[in-house]
Amino acid sequence: MSDDRTVLVPEGLQGERVDAAMARLFGLSRTRAADLAADGGVSVNGASVGKSHRVHGGDMLEVSLPSSDPSPTLEVIAEPVPGMGIVHDDDDIVVVDKPVGVAAHPSVGWTGPTVLGGLAAAGYRISTSGASERQGIVSRLDVGTSGLMVVCKSERGYSLLKRAFKERRVDKTYHTLVQGLPDPLVGTIDAPIARHPGHDYKFAVMESGKPAVTHYELIEAFRHASLLEVRLETGRTHQIRVHFSALRHPCVGDLTYGADPTLARKLGLERQWLHAVGLGFEHPGSGDWVTYESTYPADLQSALDRL
Repeated sequence: MSDDRTVLVPEGLQGERVDAAMARLFGLSRTRAADLAADGGVSVNGASVGKSHRVHGGDMLEVSLPSSDPSPTLEVIAEPVPGMGIVHDDDDIVVVDKPVGVAAHPSVGWTGPTVLGGLAAAGYRISTSGASERQGIVSRLDVGTSGLMVVCKSERGYSLLKRAFKERRVDKTYHTLVQGLPDPLVGTIDAPIARHPGHDYKFAVMESGKPAVTHYELIEAFRHASLLEVRLETGRTHQIRVHFSALRHPCVGDLTYGADPTLARKLGLERQWLHAVGLGFEHPGSGDWVTYESTYPADLQSALDRL
């Protein structure tokens, strides 16, 4: 067994060797970090690297640590999150527009900003339901995915929304730019997802996995890529990224799941083109169906403009 730890390399570590960066970010000795790299347990932007690899600010550093290695205590640290928007706020919920590079909550190995930390810094009181490091969280977005998330403030809100997500009574809408042109242009991907047998930090379509259903339709076709609207029937980790990679149409910029790095560079992308644009659910207080929307952040809009 291993613990998967992920961190966005800060600008202050620009040009550092990966073993030195790991020592700073994960509290490891340089020798331990070098051994992990030699064993193939270190990746940068989805590619396995050796101990002497030089990191850059904004790189996604992923490390698989044996479970015998000590894990830090997880706690929410109040820290302002620049660029995090509040779309809606009431007694039961707060709907957040999460920027890229921000985790939903603290996790092993993550030293960057979190949505919960940003809310705490802004003075929000969140539901005490759930594990201590993820109280109020009923659904998450990947660190490298931006867009809408709902966090519960009341215990009633947490209980009702947690059940709604579990029973698939929530409308989750994403826009993603994928390589090539999917065939058909409107379709459903029904393929189970499990942890990748060869990479602890990745997932894959596997018969032994949990059910995963993704609906999509074409919004606009470009020369090298297609903009799709995606609705999730289930909510597996990395679901959209895994499903479109399995179709050989990976999300543009998603180097972890096989995207072309040359295309990403041409479009100025440093992450996957994936944004949670819409969220709809029955409000836990009023019982009314409510919907929220988010516009594309600057880096994703710029990539579309270049296309």
